[in-house]
Parts: sequence; structure tokens; C-alpha cells
Amino acid sequence: MKKTQTKTTNFSKAHKDYVKRLKRNKFAIIFFRIFVLAAFIGLWELLTAVGVLDPFFISSPSRIVMQIVSMAQNGTLLYNSWVTLYETLIGFGIATVLGYLIAVALWWNENVRKVFEPYIVVLNSLPKIALGPIIILWVGAGTSAIILMCVLICIVITTMSMLSAFMSVDEGKILLLKSMHANKWQIFFKLVLPSSMPDFISVLKINVGMSWVGSIMGEYLTSKAGLGYLIVYGGQIFKIDLVMASTAVLCVLAFGMYFLVSLLERKYHK
Repeated sequence: MKKTQTKTTNFSKAHKDYVKRLKRNKFAIIFFRIFVLAAFIGLWELLTAVGVLDPFFISSPSRIVMQIVSMAQNGTLLYNSWVTLYETLIGFGIATVLGYLIAVALWWNENVRKVFEPYIVVLNSLPKIALGPIIILWVGAGTSAIILMCVLICIVITTMSMLSAFMSVDEGKILLLKSMHANKWQIFFKLVLPSSMPDFISVLKINVGMSWVGSIMGEYLTSKAGLGYLIVYGGQIFKIDLVMASTAVLCVLAFGMYFLVSLLERKYHK
């Protein structure tokens, strides 16, 4: 007959106090984050209400909320948000996958890396907005051009960051695997890939922001829909409420995407 043993762990009072301090610190950070945001919004609303700030130039939180509600009721909000979100997600996915694969190829072959690495550095320093007219000529105006702009902004960062992560793996560990007759594939999957996972998650976080920058930049150049289009259109007709409402929705979507990446990071570190 098997007996089930229950393992109990008794922690010291110092350890329990330390855990309590960590929890209090975490809740304090969350509280002050919310407080700072609420204070900023409240002060903004107050200053526009008493006439210190002109809402024609900077809008106000209440007017932004009313604009968002109006956009939600007439379907403008959902449609344009989906257009920008679709372009961003496609560009984010393509850039991340291709950038990762290019980094693997450059790590795999030292001669290829030495040939192409200077060009990648130069491409990274090139303002992507300058390629806007060329992109439109290549793929036409519209969604394809916006996605390509997003990809161009993210892919070089992904490639350089992941290549740096691959190259920073401990050479001693690589030599150890080689001494055990491990081939290139085994070295990559058993050592390099696991070691570079924290850097990969950091790249995902960076790409979240850069992909939104790329899609909005693309919509500035050529678009008939999307949050970037609404921002440009609102600026042209001097409707700041529309500009600020579209920007607020953009921030919420970007935060949601970043939050999903953060969940992935927490799951990895467990």
C-alpha cells in the first residue's frame, strides 16, 4: 500500500516579510501608474473647462470620449481600427519571421555575415520614409505599400538584434558541443536557440512599437482608411477631436498588443 506524503515548507519570518514587501511594492507601482494617468486626464479636463487651455487646439478628455462614442455608433471606429490592426499584425508577423530567418542564415555562414552585415547597418540607418515613393511604385498605393513599409522598419531591427543574440552565445559551450561531435543544427537548437529566447522576446516588444509606427507612416503616405488616415484627415480639416480620438484608440490597441507579448514573456519565465 502506497502512502502519499505531503511536503510542507516552512519559511522564515524574514522571507515572509520580504515577500510581503515585494507584493506591496508591486501594488504601489500599479497604483501610482493609474494615479499619474488619472491625474493627467483630470488636470487636462480641468484646464480646458476653465479656459486656461483652448480645446480647439488640444481637445479635451470629454470631447475625445464623445468623439470615440460617435465613431463607434456610425461604424467608423471599428472599420478603421481593424484596417490599421490588420496591416500592423501582418507587417509584424512577416518582419519578425523573415528577420529571424535572415539572422539565422548570417549566423550560420560567417562569410555571408561578413559580406552583408555592413549593408544591413546602412539599411538600418536609412530613413524608411524616404523609400515611400519607391514603395508605392513597386507595389502600388494601398494596403500592400503600408505593410511593406511596416516590414522594412521592423525587419532590420529584428535581424540585427537576433544576430547579436546568436553571436553572444558562450563560445566555450559551443566548443564543448563540437567536441561531442554535435553538428550545426544540434548546436543551434540545443544551445543557441534556447539562449537567445530572452532576446527574442525583447525583439517582439520592440517590434510591437515599430510595427505601429510603420503602419501609421504608411497610412500617412497612402491610405483611404485606417487610424493614420483619420489622423491626417482630422488635421486637414482642423478637427482636433478626431485626431486625438484616433490617437487614443491607437494607444489602446498598441497597449493590447504589448500586453500579449508580456504574457508570453511571463509564461516563458515560469
